[in-house]
Amino acid sequence: MNAMTQTTAPVSVKGDTHPALSQLRDPRLLREMAYIDGRWTAAAGDARFKVNDPATGLAVARVSRLGAEAASQAVDAAARALPDWKALLPQERAERLRAWHALILDALEDLALIMTLEQGKSLAESRGEIAYAASFVEWYSEEAKRLNVESVTSHLHGAEMLVRREALGVAALLTPWNFPSAMLTRKAAAALAAGCTVVAHPSSYTPLSALALAELAERAGLPCGVLNIVTGDAEPIANRFCDDERVRVVSFTGSTEIGRKITMRCASTMKRLVMELGGHAPLIVFDDADLDKAVEIAMAAKFATSGQDCLAANRIYVQRGIYPAFCDAFDQRIAGLKVGPGLETATEIGPLMHANAVAKAQAQVADALKHGARRMTADGGAPGPLFVTPTLLVDVPDDALIMREETFAPIAAVTPFDSEDEVVARANATEYGLVAYVVTENGARALRLGRSLEYGMVAINRVKITGAPIPFGGMKQSGLGREGSRHGLEAFTDLKYLCIDVQ
Repeated sequence: MNAMTQTTAPVSVKGDTHPALSQLRDPRLLREMAYIDGRWTAAAGDARFKVNDPATGLAVARVSRLGAEAASQAVDAAARALPDWKALLPQERAERLRAWHALILDALEDLALIMTLEQGKSLAESRGEIAYAASFVEWYSEEAKRLNVESVTSHLHGAEMLVRREALGVAALLTPWNFPSAMLTRKAAAALAAGCTVVAHPSSYTPLSALALAELAERAGLPCGVLNIVTGDAEPIANRFCDDERVRVVSFTGSTEIGRKITMRCASTMKRLVMELGGHAPLIVFDDADLDKAVEIAMAAKFATSGQDCLAANRIYVQRGIYPAFCDAFDQRIAGLKVGPGLETATEIGPLMHANAVAKAQAQVADALKHGARRMTADGGAPGPLFVTPTLLVDVPDDALIMREETFAPIAAVTPFDSEDEVVARANATEYGLVAYVVTENGARALRLGRSLEYGMVAINRVKITGAPIPFGGMKQSGLGREGSRHGLEAFTDLKYLCIDVQ
C-alpha cells in the first residue's frame, strides 16, 4: 500500500493558529506537506507532527510525518530526473538558480518570520540568515558555468588528454535546525549547479523553512524530481538514503556522534561524504589586545543564535595580564543582553530549541561550579521554559564538562593562560577542529597561531569569516570535505579522465 497521498493544494493548520502567521504576505509559503516529484505530499492517514514556537510553545504548523517508503519514492523521483537535469547546459541550470535566488530575496520578510517562529532566533538574525542562504544560490549559479577548467599536458606521443568533472548523481542532504535555510541552500545550490538531483531531510524541529524554499524553487522552474524534501522522523528517512545505491553522495550537518553513524551506514555503498560536524571553538585573547575590541569579539563569537552555533566560542582563554579587566568588562556586556521571544524588536537572546538543550546547559553550569569555577552573572528570571539566562563562568578548569564538550547555549566559559605555547596546546587538546578565534595586535604571533592551531578555519581579530566564496569545514572529527567555494561544488562531482589517440 502506498504510504502517501498527493495533492497540489496547501493544507491549513488545524486548530488554533499562531497569531503571528497573519503577518505572512504570501501564506502559500507556509507548507505542511513534503515535496516529492513536484507534488506536495501528505502521509497516508494524515500522520503529522507539530512544529512549535520555542519562545511560546504555540503550534505553528502540523507537518506530514513520512518515513522510509517516502524516502525511497523521493530517490526514485530524483533518479528519474537526473539524466535530463545533468544534460542541461550549465547556463540553463544557472538560469534556474538565479530565478530561485531572486525569489528568495523577494520573500525575505516572510521567510524570516517563518524561521523565527519555528527556530526562535531574533527576526534580525533570521533576516541575516535568509540573505546568507540566498548568497549560496547566487554563488553557485555563477560557479556552474566554470566547473570544467582543468586540462592535462600529454606525456604520451599521439595522445590528447582531457579531464572533466561530472555530476555524482543523486545527492542526499541532511540539514540541522540551527540554520534551517542556509544549511539547505549551501548544500543544494552546489549539488544542483554540479548537475546532481537532490533528496533532502530537514530537521523535524524546523522543516518549514526548507518547505518554503521548495515552494520558491518550484516557482523558479526547477523540474519535477530535481529537488525533493522529505519530512518526518530522521532515522528511517536518513537510513533509507544511506542504504540506497542510487544515492551517490550524502551531505550532513550535525553532531559528530551522528556523523560517525552516517559514515558507517554509508560504507557498504561507498558513498561520497560531506560532513560538517561538531565544533568546540577556542577564543584566545592575548594581553596585547585592545580590551574593548576583544570583548566585542567575544560577545559576537559566543552569543550569536543564542549560542546555538557550531562556530560559537565555547572556550575563552585570556592571558593573565588582562584577565581581570576582560572578565569585568565581559560580565557587564553579558548582563545587558536582552532575552525574549525572537519577534520582539530588542531581543538578542532567544529560546533554546528543546528541553534537552536546557537540561544540558544547566548540567554544564553545575559541573563547572563543582569544579571550582565562579559564576559572575546573576541567574535572572527566564521568560519561558526554553530560555537560559546568558551566563559568564570564570576560572573554569580544563576538566570541567563545558571545556570538554560542545556547548549549545548562551554560556561563556573563561579561563586564564600564561604563555603562547601553553594556550596552543590547550586549545588543540580536543577531538574537534572546526574554527578558532585569536585576538592579538602582534602580527607575527597571528601568523604563528594561524599555523599552529589545528582548525579548518582561523579568525584573527574578527568573528565574521563565513560566506559563499570560502571553503567552510573542519579538521579532525569536525568533518569531512568543505562546503561553499569552488571546493563545495567539486564535492558533488567525480573526476573523469579521457585519453584519446590522435595519430
